[in-house]
Amino acid sequence: MLGRLPRRVVAVIEPTRAQPLVVAHRGASGYRPEHTRAAYELAIALGADAIEPDIVATRDGVLVLRHENEISGTTDVADRPEFAHRRTTRVIDGERLTGWFTEDFTWGELATLRARERLPAVRQASSRFDGRYPILRLRDLMAILDAAPRPVGMVAEIKHATHFAALGLPLDEMFAAEVAAWRPAAPLVVESFEQSVLGLLRERGVEARYVFLLERKGSPADLVAQFGAAALSYSGHLTSAGLARLAREVDGISVPTALVAAPASRGGPVVVSDLVDRAHAEGLSVFSWTLRPENRFLPGPLRIGSGGSAHGDWMTWFRTLMGAGLDGVFADHPDLALEARATLAAD
Repeated sequence: MLGRLPRRVVAVIEPTRAQPLVVAHRGASGYRPEHTRAAYELAIALGADAIEPDIVATRDGVLVLRHENEISGTTDVADRPEFAHRRTTRVIDGERLTGWFTEDFTWGELATLRARERLPAVRQASSRFDGRYPILRLRDLMAILDAAPRPVGMVAEIKHATHFAALGLPLDEMFAAEVAAWRPAAPLVVESFEQSVLGLLRERGVEARYVFLLERKGSPADLVAQFGAAALSYSGHLTSAGLARLAREVDGISVPTALVAAPASRGGPVVVSDLVDRAHAEGLSVFSWTLRPENRFLPGPLRIGSGGSAHGDWMTWFRTLMGAGLDGVFADHPDLALEARATLAAD
């Protein structure tokens, strides 16, 4: 989609917003296994403005924090013989997956598992902490934020709401009940790739800013469930008409970095799209994910050396994205994002 947007070549960074919110993506997940107490507490210590948890559910209705409901890549469940029979195949949001799923476990069972680094080939230092930390519940993160030495926000991502609702686990109802008595020190943001669950949470009176997550390809799972092949695509939401409609229903959008900036051609300079400007013109805030310093995740012109896990020219990449006028960025290494933000503020 980026190639169809008007673009400007990045020569000198001229930020329209020098202080975008830095959200620790699943905690300081560049340094510790994601969604663990260690990752969250390190993110707070490094200065993150907010923390993003991914929220899924157990069979007995407990909200837990995992990247996906399929947990073989982020826990030691595959090595636990007592759970071998739980391995199964499911279709989640149109994707066929085989593994172990949170909805097949009680909280008591999940609490016995230990977290693992999701990207061990890239983050070998983090994988040294495999097996040390248990899975957390949403209420555990709320307690961590309450104990923080300064206000730290939560950007809560509701995962696979249509899938869980079909299982009798309505995440909107469960999340609303969980946060009903919580009085966070910083504003709450709720995001999802399914706009319908955001509307349900708003109807339930959850006081938050609502952000719609969009992919580069495909269509939202809730719309596919309702309309099938006629579902409006993510790219359709990012047209002028789509953004105008979203502005009446949500407070902001969150998009992959490739929709904000990307090389104009193979090996060519990085260019910035007009998406942020167009969304701002409609009154929408704009977040982007995920800022990562490793070569594997950087545009080709900004890679240094051939190792995928080595850090490339992340400073130029982070500054370029923030300089596009983003209201917030998600970063696995919040300290690096804060360093880049500081250089923009000093310009």
